Amino acid sequence: MNMFCYQCEQTSNASACTRTGVCGKGPEVSLLQDLLLYQLKGIGWLGQRLRGLGVVDADADRFVIEALFSTVTNVDFDPQRLKALIDRSGRVKAALRRSFQERHAGAVSFPEAVEFIPAGTLEGLLSQGAATGIMANPGLNPDIRSLRELLAYGLKGMAAYADHAAILGERDEAVDAFFHKALAAGIDDTLDLNALFALNLELGRVNLRCMELLDHAHTGRFGHPRPTPVSLGTRRGPAILVSGHDLLDLYELLRQTEGRGVQVYTHGEMIPAHGYPGLKKFAHLAGNYGGAWQDQQKEFERFPGPILMTTNCIQKPRPSYMDRIYTTGLVAWPGVVHLPDRRDFSALIEKAIAMKGFAADEPGKTITVGFGHEAVLGAAEQVKAAVQAGKIRHFFLIGGCDGAKSGRNYYTEFAERVPSDCLILTLACGKYRFNKLDFGSVAGLPRLMDIGQCNDAYSAIQVALALSKAFGVGVNELPLSLILSWYEQKAVVVLLTLLALGLRHIRLGPTLPAFLTANVLKVLVDQFAVKPIGSVDEDIRLCLQGEK
Repeated sequence: MNMFCYQCEQTSNASACTRTGVCGKGPEVSLLQDLLLYQLKGIGWLGQRLRGLGVVDADADRFVIEALFSTVTNVDFDPQRLKALIDRSGRVKAALRRSFQERHAGAVSFPEAVEFIPAGTLEGLLSQGAATGIMANPGLNPDIRSLRELLAYGLKGMAAYADHAAILGERDEAVDAFFHKALAAGIDDTLDLNALFALNLELGRVNLRCMELLDHAHTGRFGHPRPTPVSLGTRRGPAILVSGHDLLDLYELLRQTEGRGVQVYTHGEMIPAHGYPGLKKFAHLAGNYGGAWQDQQKEFERFPGPILMTTNCIQKPRPSYMDRIYTTGLVAWPGVVHLPDRRDFSALIEKAIAMKGFAADEPGKTITVGFGHEAVLGAAEQVKAAVQAGKIRHFFLIGGCDGAKSGRNYYTEFAERVPSDCLILTLACGKYRFNKLDFGSVAGLPRLMDIGQCNDAYSAIQVALALSKAFGVGVNELPLSLILSWYEQKAVVVLLTLLALGLRHIRLGPTLPAFLTANVLKVLVDQFAVKPIGSVDEDIRLCLQGEK
């Protein structure tokens, strides 16, 4: 079997994974994900047209989001789970088609993706996946393919945000409808380069609304984050480590372990949880253990308790902890126990109690999280006064997805060399490159402010817009520079949102996306001045000079 995947930053040779994925997925998983996406395009075609007839299928909308999220890098590595999603996609599509035919008068010419019927066996599905993947039509205009893939990866990223929001009860018809519209565009040969580019920017605007939903879901359920010190040490006793992004999973685990003598630690993108009042109220939310997702194998091996993976970020488990790592939600790895109901983590809890955890207290340093938009904007007047007094010269947003590929030390060195009269905002797991360093303060404010998860890019945008209003200038006229690292598809859709808002001079790295052709990249450079990261000192110099 052959595969072709270039949706993440670490893709082989900065070109494409064709034998096995750098992320750990094999050809089986890659081909099944390709086939599932093809099915979703057929569902999108039907869903869009049914909406035109006044029909909304909420179950189909929810399935589209879950299925798209399942194809994000480091989520679902289980061929059987993916086969089940494809089987379900066939049933969803058939139901939508019947509904459409009942309401539409006259003959209809359906696209191949609507007519397509998945095979009944895994072997048959793999053959179909090979015929429906990215390079299935080698004669397709490369720039058309590039913009279609950019759109598809952005949809995957938005699906992750939409899924988190939906779990907490937040949905929006405009967001749900756009999934269908954009999926249908992936099989529409009438759309030219201009139309596809416009759709990608529309996705960026819709994603802003989606991130707003998620922000409202998180703050409505758990309160607005507040600056909070987080211990990097450990406590004596049974322990559970929670990684991923899903705050509701963490809440349910904290609720079920209350009074059981079990300490709960966050890992990776879960560290911002400590800033939410509704989560930090639990005294046994003990601290943060470890760093970013790519270090999990050695960190999980050392952790003396079970691990819960709640969303994307899972790597191939080592044998040393295979019997104590659990998945939930959409995450899956063959042979790993899956806990399908967050209301019952009893197996995980009993495992922790049996393992006994840490033998003694091990105090560690603390770092501060919780600088959400409400907390930062609460100091807006102080920030404005400091800028006007010349005490704060520039703002740097340094963040995004981290990864194992070489070149990411750039972000550590950049943060270290930012002048002392500048303020650093950060978010997502890219912060682990420098968040344990001591940056001190400037004008009575901490120089490093951790805004939260990659999910919390909405907070960073709100801070930038508020500063723009406070100083009476456009966002691009602010003394603000965006230094972003990317890895997977959530970073792709955040980039599209920033571009849709008109932000310019974004520095992106450690490499540019392999799925962008030279012509598509030229459009981004010409219209938005997107550029790759360069040398640290030169990039800082140009940022401080306003890119001149």
